[in-house]
Amino acid sequence: MTQLPVAASADTDIQETREWLDALEGVTAVEGRSRAHFLIDRLAAWDFARHGDFHGRVTTDYVNTIPVSRQPAYPGDLAIERRLNAFIRWNAMVMVLRAGKHSNVGGHIATYQSAAVLYDVGFDHFFRGRTEAFDGDMIYVQGHSAPGIYARAFVEGRLSEAQLDNFRREAGRDGIPSYPHPRLMPDFWQFPTVSMGLGPITAAYQARYMRYLEYRGLKPHQGRKVWAFLGDGEMDQPEALAAISLGGRERLDNLIFVVNCNLQRLDGPVRGNGKVIQELEGTFRAAGWHVIKVIWGSGWDDLLARDTRGLLRERMMACVDGDYQTFKSQNGAYVREHFFGTSPELLAMVAHLSDDEIWQLARGGHDALKVYAAYAQAMQTEGRPTVILAKTVKGFGMGEAGEGQNVNHQLKKMSADAVRAFRDRFDLPVSDDQLAEMPYLRPDPDSELARYFAARRAAMGGHQPARFGLRAPLAIPPLDAFAGQLKDSGERAMSTTMAFVRILTTLLKDPEIGKRVIPIVPDESRTFGMEPLFRQIGIHSYLGQRYTPQDAGQLSYYKEAKDGQILQEGINESGAMASWIAAGTSYSTHDFATIPFYIFYSMFGLQRVGDLAWAAGDARTRGFLLGATSGRTTLMGEGLQHDDGHSHVLASVIPNCVSYDPTFQYELAVILQDGMRRMYVEDEDVYYYVTLLNENYVHPAMPQGAEPGILKGLYLLSTSEASGADAPRVQLMGSGAILREVMAAAELLRGDYGVSSDIWSATSLTEVRREGLAAQRWNLLHPDRPPRVPYVAQCLADRPGPVVVATDYMKIVADQIRPFVQDRRFVSLGTDGFGCSDTRESLRAYFEVDRHFIALAALGALADAGTIDRERVGDAIRRYGIDPEKIDPSTV
Repeated sequence: MTQLPVAASADTDIQETREWLDALEGVTAVEGRSRAHFLIDRLAAWDFARHGDFHGRVTTDYVNTIPVSRQPAYPGDLAIERRLNAFIRWNAMVMVLRAGKHSNVGGHIATYQSAAVLYDVGFDHFFRGRTEAFDGDMIYVQGHSAPGIYARAFVEGRLSEAQLDNFRREAGRDGIPSYPHPRLMPDFWQFPTVSMGLGPITAAYQARYMRYLEYRGLKPHQGRKVWAFLGDGEMDQPEALAAISLGGRERLDNLIFVVNCNLQRLDGPVRGNGKVIQELEGTFRAAGWHVIKVIWGSGWDDLLARDTRGLLRERMMACVDGDYQTFKSQNGAYVREHFFGTSPELLAMVAHLSDDEIWQLARGGHDALKVYAAYAQAMQTEGRPTVILAKTVKGFGMGEAGEGQNVNHQLKKMSADAVRAFRDRFDLPVSDDQLAEMPYLRPDPDSELARYFAARRAAMGGHQPARFGLRAPLAIPPLDAFAGQLKDSGERAMSTTMAFVRILTTLLKDPEIGKRVIPIVPDESRTFGMEPLFRQIGIHSYLGQRYTPQDAGQLSYYKEAKDGQILQEGINESGAMASWIAAGTSYSTHDFATIPFYIFYSMFGLQRVGDLAWAAGDARTRGFLLGATSGRTTLMGEGLQHDDGHSHVLASVIPNCVSYDPTFQYELAVILQDGMRRMYVEDEDVYYYVTLLNENYVHPAMPQGAEPGILKGLYLLSTSEASGADAPRVQLMGSGAILREVMAAAELLRGDYGVSSDIWSATSLTEVRREGLAAQRWNLLHPDRPPRVPYVAQCLADRPGPVVVATDYMKIVADQIRPFVQDRRFVSLGTDGFGCSDTRESLRAYFEVDRHFIALAALGALADAGTIDRERVGDAIRRYGIDPEKIDPSTV
C-alpha cells in the first residue's frame, strides 16, 4: 500500500487520493519513472493551459530524501568509527579549552561538534587524496570547524601535541591558525573559507574550472569531486546564492555542497519562524541541483513507518526551527509533552519509549548510516550538482554547557562538570584525576583502532586536507619576446589597455605557455579591445555554440566553444574573481600551473571584491589583475561610481599583492614579464595588480637601463633643463595617467619660470614604500652596521630640489614615500574626493592634478624652500587661470 505524503491541504477523499497514487505506482512499476514523470508533467501542463496559474511544489516533505529501503549497506565498522569519532571530538574540544586556559585566545567548540559525523564519514569513505594517478578531491572545510580537522590530523600523526597546544598562537612559535589559512599552513589547508560566503562561490568556480581544464584537454577527466562544507546561516550570503545558479546552469556534477543545518547563526536561530531546510531545498531545486535531505536519524525510521495517516509528518512540518532548537536545549520529557503531546495519536506512537529513549532520537546529520547514504548518492549523481541538507544540533554532545543554545557559538570554556559529562557521554578513556589536565587522545599504535584508522586513510589514497606547491617552473618567454612594446610606437597613439591586449596575444601564441594563459573578463571585452580574441581562441561554454551569433558575418564574431580559452563571466565580478582564484591556484589543486589575466573596470575590482582579493592572498593565488579604465580622471563622462581614485590604496593593504601603475607600453611589458618570472619560475607567492588606461597617446622607446627602476617602482625618465647654471631645480614624479601631465608641467616650468626638472616615472609607489620600510627596519635591528639607504633616497641623492608627486589616485598613494625624503620639501597631489563627469582636461583641472597645478605646486615648494620669490607663485596662479577660491574637490 502506498504511503500518503503530507497534503498541502486537508484530504477530503482519502480513498480517491490513494487510487491515484496506486495508479501512478503501477505505471512506474511497468513503464518506469520517466513515463510516470511524463504523465505528471502532462497533467500540470493541462492545468496551466486551462487556468494559467499552476504552481508546482519546489519542496518535499520534511523527512529524509532517501528512504530506509534505498539505504546502501554501510561498508565500515561502525563501532570502531564511533570510537574514533569520540577521540576526535574530545581532542577538538580540549584543544580549545586548553588554549583558553593557557593563553585565553579561545576558539570555537560547537560548530565541529555539530558536524563531526559529516566530516568523519567523508574522511573515512569519500575524500580521496592525491596519488601518482589521481589528483585528489578538493575539500572546503567550514571555517569554524577547523579544531575538528586539527584533532583528526593529530590522531593521524600529522600534528603534534605542542602544535595543538599552540592553537591560535603562531607568532614566534610552532602553532596552528585559528581557521583554514593556506598562507599560514602551506602544506595543509587547501582553501581559506572562514570569511563566510566565499567558500560556496570559490568552490563552485573551482568545480567549473576543473571542467574547463578537461574540456580544453589540459587535464584528463578523473571523476574528482569538490566538497564544500557550509553553514545554513552562511547561505544567506549573496556570494553563496550566486554559487547556486552557477552550479545548476553549468551542470557541475563534480560539485557537492554539504550544508550543516544546525539551525543556528552566531547569535540565534537562522530561521526561528520558518524552516531553513525547506527554504534551501526550494532554492537549490529551482536552480537545477539534486537535493538530498538528511533530517532524521535511524531512531525515527520505525516511527515514520508506523505513521500511516501522516500525522507525524504533519507535526514535523508544523514545528518551526525555533521550536526544534528549543527541544534540543531541554530533555526527553519536554519533547514528549511539546512535540508529541499535540495529539493523542502521536503520544500513543511513543508510549513504548522512555524519556531517555525519546531524547536519543537523533537528527540525521549525527547518524553515519544516513550521512553515508547521502554521500553515496551524491557521488553517483550525474548531470547536476548535489546539495546535502543535513540537520544537526549545534554543540552536539556539550549538554548543558551549550547544546542547542543561542550562546554556544561564543563558548570557549566549559566547567569541570560539563567536561566530565562529555567524557561520559562518549565513553572516553580519561580518568577522573586526568580531567583537570584534559589530555589529548590517540589510540595505541598497535591497537585495532589505530590499524583501522590508518587503513581507511590509505584506502582513500592519502591525507586530506593537503596542499601542494608548484612542481616545476614554467618556460616564461624572455623580455625580447615583447620587442614591439619596447620600441616607440611612432606616430601611432594607443592606450596601455591596447598594449596589454598585444602582449596577451603574444603570450597566447607562445608554444610553451600559450595554452596555460587564461584570459578572464566579467563583461565588456569589446570595451577593452579584446574582441579579436573571440575568434582566435574562443569563449568557453560547456555547451559549445548551439546558435548562430548575430555578428557571425564579422571577423571578430562572438564565438563560444567547449574548448574556448576565454572565461567571460557576464556581469559578475565576484564570479570572475572566483574563476581567477581557481586559475591562479591551479598549480596546487591540479598540478598544472595556469597564468590568469583578469581584466576589469578598475572601479569594479578591488572595491567590489576586496574580500575575495584578500582570500586570494591567503590561498597563495598567482596571476594578474588588470584594472582597466583606471584613474579618477581618465574615464570621460562616466562619473562618481565609475571613476577610480583609490584602487591602488586598496591594493597596498594586501601584503603579497604587487601593484603597478604604468604609463608606457614598455613599462607594462617589463612588469608582466618579470611578474611571470617571479611567480612561475622563482615560485614566489605573490600576485599582481596592474592598472591600465583607455587614453590614447604616443609611446616612447624604453630608455636604456630603465628595467631595474621600472620593477623597483621608480626611475629617471628624462630631465628638463632651463638655461643658466643657477636655475632652480625640482624633482617631479608621476605615474599612470598623470605622468604625461608631469612631463608637460616640466616644460611649463622651464619655459615660463626658468626652472629645471628631473622627471621620474613612479611605476609603483607602493613597492618603493615597501622597500623603504624594509631598509628602516634593517637599520633599527642592526645599529652596529652601516645603515641602508632607501631606494628613493638613493635616486635623489645627487639631485636637489623639492619633490612633487602627482598621481590619478588619492594623495595617500604619493604620501607613501614621504618618510624616505624627509630632508626636503615634499608635495603630494592626487584625486581625493568623489569622481564626476567631464572631459579629461576638465577633470584634471578640477582635481588639481593637471600640468598647471603641478607647475604651481612645484613653484610653491621652491618658494617654501626659499629658492624663488613667492611672487612667482601668485604669477602662476594668474597665468594659468587657477581659481584660488575654487572649492576643494576632496570635500564635495
